[in-house]
Amino acid sequence: MKKRGIALLMVAAMMAGTLSGCSGGGSTGKALAGAQTEAQTVAEVDPSLYEVTEPITIKWWHALEEQYSETVQKVVDDFNKSQDMITVEAEYIGSYKKLNEALVAAHAAGTDLPAITVANTPYVAEYGAGGLTEDLTPYIQASGYDLKDFGEGMITASSYNGKQVSLPFLISTQIVYYNKDMADELGIDIPEKWDDMDAFLEKTSKVNADGTTAVYGTIMPGWDQWYYETFYLNQGVKIINDDQVTTDLGDEKAVEIAAKIKEWCDKGYTYWTGTADDASSIMRQHFIDGEAFSVVHTSSLYTNYLSQCNFEIGMAWLPGGETKNQEIGGCVLLIPSKNDQATKNAAWQFMQYLCSKEVNLTWARGTGYIPTRKSVLTTDEGKAFLEEKPAFQCIFDNLDLIQPRIQHKAWSQMANIWKNDMAQLMLEGGDAQESMEKMAEEIDDVLGDS
Repeated sequence: MKKRGIALLMVAAMMAGTLSGCSGGGSTGKALAGAQTEAQTVAEVDPSLYEVTEPITIKWWHALEEQYSETVQKVVDDFNKSQDMITVEAEYIGSYKKLNEALVAAHAAGTDLPAITVANTPYVAEYGAGGLTEDLTPYIQASGYDLKDFGEGMITASSYNGKQVSLPFLISTQIVYYNKDMADELGIDIPEKWDDMDAFLEKTSKVNADGTTAVYGTIMPGWDQWYYETFYLNQGVKIINDDQVTTDLGDEKAVEIAAKIKEWCDKGYTYWTGTADDASSIMRQHFIDGEAFSVVHTSSLYTNYLSQCNFEIGMAWLPGGETKNQEIGGCVLLIPSKNDQATKNAAWQFMQYLCSKEVNLTWARGTGYIPTRKSVLTTDEGKAFLEEKPAFQCIFDNLDLIQPRIQHKAWSQMANIWKNDMAQLMLEGGDAQESMEKMAEEIDDVLGDS
């Protein structure tokens, strides 16, 4: 367990290499991001330019739901008490999507920007390309901040064009939560291969004589393509081709995957949530009430599921194909570029605190997020974390398979098209090939114009 514990907290090193190196199957496209290395020459920075010299109150925007409110408040209160120059006010904006919309609007207007904000990991390239984010490089140099404790992969995923435009904050990956009591009763495990899903869903689903479903074999989130895009990537689909202007989502394999998911939905084996704002809570409630054998969700919600389910919770790696890779999820922290320097300096101080070793472990224990700092490993608390959450074993065993998110400045626009078209296909019906080919044409137009 100790060696596997070491593996967990080495999560930051799980992806040594650049985004281009991880793009093996064209999944990440060209290297839009890259952390600064010691070999690069940097200018000397005057530390006094980044000091907080007068009392200031700043806002922190986040997307942490109600179940995290106690941890959020503790972290903010502890920071406010730790010094007398900066007062932080935390503000829950909503989902990552809503926060993105609010942030982009505030940046365009140049007013009402937060001093610091979280952002879902795939927005890094878009924000970097649009000049929304402050380049943290001089702040890091001025304070001697140790980026290496995160490892190269984490830093790559939070950088853009060689600039450190954000820092890793709350990191997760996709996971299958399942009802272990049901699994023991049925004598069944989550399949390791996509090709075994038919037999698995047939055995775990309970479909009534009238065609309604009493227990779904699995529920698949439709509000974020992150939850199902690895099914495509692991079967060789290049979501963004190496040319950066076309997608493979209309090709034979992609159509086959969409058609198979639709078949499961039509049979009542799988529940597709759609994109509604309450889709996540509805999915969770189905699982909590025993109306689903399993759900695909983020590992960050482990503690939430554990506290609400009256059965034993199991966690399993997603079924793979040619490969069994998964992707980094969660969020980074960034400082909006249009704020005044005093606000940016205060935000940088708070950012360092949020990403510190001690607070990193507080987040990990108070949520289901993965510890991101390698140095956390050396603490007794870090070792205890591994013993407290043994269900994370499947993540510990596969850390080297967790990859950076796809980075492209048009990614969010492309992703919206994908998830909306998938929702229409799964919920309203239609021909998978026609739907996917039409969707791919629209995505090609978006990529070509970016």
